[in-house]
Amino acid sequence: MKKTFRGGVHPAGHKELSHEEPLHIFDPKGEMVFPLSQHIGKPAKAIVKKGDSVLVGQKIAEADGFVSAPIHASCSGTVKALEKRRILTGQMADCIVIDNDGQFTGVESFAARDDDHTMSNSDILERIQEAGIVGLGGAGFPTHVKLKPRDPDAIRYIIANGAECEPYLTCNDQLMRSCAAEIIEGLELVIRLFPNAEGVICVEDNKPEAIEAMKKAAEGHARMTVKAMVTKYPQGGERSLIQAVTGANFPVSKLPADVGCIVDNVGTLYAIQRAVLYREPLYSQVFTLTGEAVAKPGNYIVRDGTNFAELLEAAGGVKNGVKAVKALVGGPMMGIATGSLEVPIQKQNNGLTLLSEDPVEQAEGLMTACLHCGRCTTVCPMGLMPQMMADAAEANNLERYEKKLYGLECIQCGSCTFACPAKRPLTQTFKQTKAEILEKRKREGGNTK
Repeated sequence: MKKTFRGGVHPAGHKELSHEEPLHIFDPKGEMVFPLSQHIGKPAKAIVKKGDSVLVGQKIAEADGFVSAPIHASCSGTVKALEKRRILTGQMADCIVIDNDGQFTGVESFAARDDDHTMSNSDILERIQEAGIVGLGGAGFPTHVKLKPRDPDAIRYIIANGAECEPYLTCNDQLMRSCAAEIIEGLELVIRLFPNAEGVICVEDNKPEAIEAMKKAAEGHARMTVKAMVTKYPQGGERSLIQAVTGANFPVSKLPADVGCIVDNVGTLYAIQRAVLYREPLYSQVFTLTGEAVAKPGNYIVRDGTNFAELLEAAGGVKNGVKAVKALVGGPMMGIATGSLEVPIQKQNNGLTLLSEDPVEQAEGLMTACLHCGRCTTVCPMGLMPQMMADAAEANNLERYEKKLYGLECIQCGSCTFACPAKRPLTQTFKQTKAEILEKRKREGGNTK
């Protein structure tokens, strides 16, 4: 095991703003908004109507297909509307709106623990699916789908992703420090599904307290090890971790299961433990509120449907004398810039970063022509040639971009943009080009994956 991957960069971490802040439960007071699409795949289908009373943990939307996930209420109250609301991407989306009564009364206490020794593999998978668990480290892929590969016997590694390489974010660090035993139990449940697999818990070596907590919790558990990984971005990327653990390289067109791996975020494993042992659905997750413009950076357990602006206000708002010039859902490398905080937190969101300076705006003022220095190629974790990809994209040569330069293999991690001394907007160019290629395929009736 190499403990790292090819390429990568070392952006400033800024984790000191919040990494010592323990997890605080945040209970919102305002209305709660639940988009029906909070995962990769087909949106869920609402099963409540206006005027219905709901409780915490109650299913309010059911999965509409295999690659889909149900949604559960995170508050008690009354369904106010089923309507389109704006979400963090700026788009209007179908949502369930609930008037929060502030009581947070649950359908059950989730205190009684079930005996997992009496459960079959099918029972475990069914509880994960019914709980609406999706990947909590990024895109939100339904977890039950990931845990049903074509050949379970071919899976060699279950990788627990505790790297948390994105600058500013520290909520997974705190989760590992405070809930290591629960994460290990979740990992053990997943390992049970794959008879030939071993569990590898990967944590960047800038989190010594989390590493120690995970090692202590893993003591005595067979088929399980904790590995301190080199602190480097994007160490927490799924493909980067697989390369570091196994040495395997594989194209984006393939799945981790094709090289014998399944990768789950530590937050996902915690959710699996709660779902399988306590029948608790996924309606909350860990979340970091941070950035130089935030008055009181911290780590929280937030309920899905909570308004970003309400959380920020409750945490002290914007720092006095400082202007928040950019809001990122996530961190500065792979986060999504949002023009409004009056939008709901979704399952797959793990942070909000408010910046007092806009690095994109600064880079635009310094941008020059390509220097042909090759740094972008050196740092690319996928082994691509960003300089040539950008040239093809700017010339609108989509065939060369896709077929000759393998541009769709780009994971849009931002390493090339970070390393570019000419300050070229490489990652933004690649995102736009990928969207154009997929739109072209859609018009032609082809594969859009």
